[in-house]
Amino acid sequence: MTSTLAPSFLDQAGSPELPAPRGPLSDAVIGALRGGPLGPVDAAGAEPYGDDLQLALHCCYELHYRGFAGVDAEREWDPELLGVRRELERVFLAALRADVEPGDDVTAEVDALLVEPIGPGVRGVSHHLQREGTLEQLREYVAHRSIYHLKEADPQAWAIPRLSGAAKAGLVTVEHDEYGSGRPERMHALLFAEMMTELGLSDAYCAYVEHVPGETLAEVNLMSLCGLHRSLRGASVGQFAMVELTSSPGSERLVRGMRRLDCGPASIRFYDEHVEADAVHEQVVRRSVLAPLLAAEPELAADVVFGIRASLFLGERMGERLLGCWDRGESSLRMPLA
Repeated sequence: MTSTLAPSFLDQAGSPELPAPRGPLSDAVIGALRGGPLGPVDAAGAEPYGDDLQLALHCCYELHYRGFAGVDAEREWDPELLGVRRELERVFLAALRADVEPGDDVTAEVDALLVEPIGPGVRGVSHHLQREGTLEQLREYVAHRSIYHLKEADPQAWAIPRLSGAAKAGLVTVEHDEYGSGRPERMHALLFAEMMTELGLSDAYCAYVEHVPGETLAEVNLMSLCGLHRSLRGASVGQFAMVELTSSPGSERLVRGMRRLDCGPASIRFYDEHVEADAVHEQVVRRSVLAPLLAAEPELAADVVFGIRASLFLGERMGERLLGCWDRGESSLRMPLA
């Protein structure tokens, strides 16, 4: 496999194509975006984490990012589509609140995140890829993660105008690093695109939406859900904190796995960057985001804990999907990679 960087990613300004529906909810939303009438949408009995509801939510949220090819940008604020999105969100959020134990001790929650499980019996996607994962499993994992990492930090940017004072300044400090600290070639999304290209994958934005299951979409949808609702700003910060506080050890394991698999420098660079960057971000998030946020708005403590735990819950569901499929010798994707 040849090693080529992906400078074209910086110039990708177009919108992705609409995906194929996976059920009545996504069929209604995608049909409306294709120009048809928006038929009745009943989300009440839908599987909250299933492919159909999560794809429908993904399509609603993407209108606030890059939109879709051939879809009028004004559809972002279509009242009917916003109403459908709200119904989908209610089902998703209600399920998360039912499945995630509530709490309000942010200090204890953060301390727990910083305890890294050790030992040969520890299970996890990054542990598997470090020890025994195949190159094809690594490529699948990268395809899953591309749904977020090609828009890395964008969902959390919605939280910036919803915060104030020191917490806002702290969040912007971390976001500034995510966007390359003013250097486009250091943007984390670009580094991820370069890795995809070197691994023989497409670096096009949302190229693998058709391939990934609801478990993958749900992780990213949670970020958009929390970012787009001021009432969930505490949860948005909690989700952001969870990622920044836990990604450094996992990134280091992935670097080791990639070296074991003889991956090239562009493949390793993305996760190698996160080993160091997120170790620094851990301190910034704790001291400059969480501390001033809770000092100014202590009532958000329960929301911060919810954001952490909901993100962990969905991440564990995705990890179980990948490891379960790989244990059975199956692909974790809905369709094979090219």
